[in-house]
Amino acid sequence: MTTAFFTHPDCRRHDMGNGHPECPQRLDAIEDHLLSTGLDIALTRMDPPLASHSDLMLAHSEGYLLELDEFMKQATETGEHRALDPDTLVCPHTWQAALRAAGAAVAATDTVLDGRAENAFCAIRPPGHHATRSQSMGFCFFNNVAIAARHAVDVRGLERVVIIDFDVHHGNGTEDIVAGDDRILMVSFFQDQLYPFSGGVPMGENMLNVPIPAYTRGGEIREIIEANWMPRLETFKPQMIFISAGFDAHREDDLGQLGLVEADYEWITRRLKDVAQRHCQGRIVSCLEGGYTLSSLARSVAAHLRALADV
Repeated sequence: MTTAFFTHPDCRRHDMGNGHPECPQRLDAIEDHLLSTGLDIALTRMDPPLASHSDLMLAHSEGYLLELDEFMKQATETGEHRALDPDTLVCPHTWQAALRAAGAAVAATDTVLDGRAENAFCAIRPPGHHATRSQSMGFCFFNNVAIAARHAVDVRGLERVVIIDFDVHHGNGTEDIVAGDDRILMVSFFQDQLYPFSGGVPMGENMLNVPIPAYTRGGEIREIIEANWMPRLETFKPQMIFISAGFDAHREDDLGQLGLVEADYEWITRRLKDVAQRHCQGRIVSCLEGGYTLSSLARSVAAHLRALADV
C-alpha cells in the first residue's frame, strides 16, 4: 500500500502579499526537500479536483459561501489584494486555490476509503482549521479537514472518525463545525493563550482540547499525548483518522513558542498509525495547516511523511 501525495500548482498561486508568513514558498520548501532527500519516490502523486459546492456545504453555511464568493470576485475584477481581516487577504487566485485545497482533502478521503492508498497527505494551501462555519480567519477560508471528515460520515457512511490537530494554534474553526457531532471526535493540543485565544472550554463532549504552556518541549508533549489522547482514541475506535498537520509547534517557528522537533512529529505520526492499524485498516488523511519557518517546515513534513510511508 502507498502514501498518496496531493498537491496542485493552484495552491501556490494564492498570495497574501510580500512578507506574509503564509506564503507560496511554503510549498516550494516542502517540494525541494522531498526531491533532495529522495523521499518523493516513496509517494504516489495525485492531482486533486476542485471542491464542489456540495463539498463546501458539508462544513459551511450557504450565506458564508455566497459572501466569500462575491468578495473574491471583486478581488479578481480589480486584480488587487483585499483584506477580510488584518491577517487574511485574498488575491485574484485565492478562490481557485481554496477550492483546490478543499478538493484535495475530499479526493484524498475517497482515495483512502477506496483502497487506492493506505494513507494520504495533502500539501495544500490556504490552510483551513481556523475557518468556522460562517467566518474566514487566521489565513483560512474553507475548513479542509472538517469538509473531509464530514464527507467521510455524510457521504461515505462512516460512523466514527477522529480529527487530530497538532498545530500550535487552536483549531477553533474545526471545533465550531464539528462540536456536538458524536460521529466525529476532535483531539488536539495547542499553545495556551495564543491566537485565537480559544479552546480552554470545549464546545462539546466530542472535543478533547489540551492547552499547553509556552516553551513546553517534545518529551513533555509526548507524555501528554500518551496520558490524554491515547485512552480516548482507544475507547472511540475510529474508522478513519484525519490530521490537521500544523508544524508551527516546532522550536524554530516564530509564530509559536512550543519546542517540538522533527523526531517528535515522526513519533506522533507513528503513534497515530498504531491506532489506525488497530481500528481503521491504516486509513489516515493528513492536511497541511501551519508551519512558517521554511526549513523546519520542510524537515517536519518529511518526518511526518516518512512515518506515513514507513520509509
